[in-house]
Amino acid sequence: MNPVLSDVEVPGGTLRVARFGTGPRVIVAVHGITASLMAWAGVARRLPAEWSLVAMDLRGRGHSAGLPGPYGLERHAEDVNLVARSVGAESGVVLTGHSMGAYVAALAAAGRDYARVVLVDGGLPMPLPPGADPDAVLEATLGPALARLDQTFPSVGAYVDFFRAHPAFAEAWTGEAEEYVRYDARGPEGAVRSRARREPVREDGRWLLTEGEAVGAALNAITSPVSLLRAPRGLLNQPVGFLPDELAAAWVRRLPALEDEVVDDCNHYTILFDDRCASLVAGHLSR
Repeated sequence: MNPVLSDVEVPGGTLRVARFGTGPRVIVAVHGITASLMAWAGVARRLPAEWSLVAMDLRGRGHSAGLPGPYGLERHAEDVNLVARSVGAESGVVLTGHSMGAYVAALAAAGRDYARVVLVDGGLPMPLPPGADPDAVLEATLGPALARLDQTFPSVGAYVDFFRAHPAFAEAWTGEAEEYVRYDARGPEGAVRSRARREPVREDGRWLLTEGEAVGAALNAITSPVSLLRAPRGLLNQPVGFLPDELAAAWVRRLPALEDEVVDDCNHYTILFDDRCASLVAGHLSR
């Protein structure tokens, strides 16, 4: 299933949008901080025929990389709601997001009338420790990703090999993961690099670290049914997930209507790329 590409008008230009499938029931999906709309291809291809999935390249990424700032997750949430309106009334649309995209989805859903909201390994505030320097924390957490955005590679194949060796993918590489990486590659031979731009990624990362209260307020303002799907392993395939059990439990206590489910045997990335995990996510979105 190849997506049908289009562009949606947003402040400052157009956002690249892809629609996977032709079903009348619609999911709008938001990708992570350095990702692209192709992060959702594997899930989209596992949906029942009556469903379609609409994903976008957030501004500063993919084929929306040239869109200007300001960035920050509230700006992305405004863009997401414009995309949702372009495909149908919000009340009939399921909204989902992965990683940073889950935080964007939470902000977009606050005070809106989406059919359901599904947060995939993201969306729960992780406040800075008291006295911590946001820039130092950002460098510690996003440093490798920011460094990749500045790197050039001799070929698209070398860029693919770089990802294939990543701890999250080393033992779980798939054709859809390769398709995702190839979509992100730009530039001539000898100077291939990511389409994602450092400035938006850094600005969004800093927003995530410093605006936990805004995310918490958004979660409290969502009136649609909300569920959380978590990976038990983290960004580097480590045994502690991006959203640890104790953090999820604390938010379930605060939001008793929040459904929390762990998708077994996947990490922060393979929850969207592994066949079994992506199938479980697709089943949850289309239930």
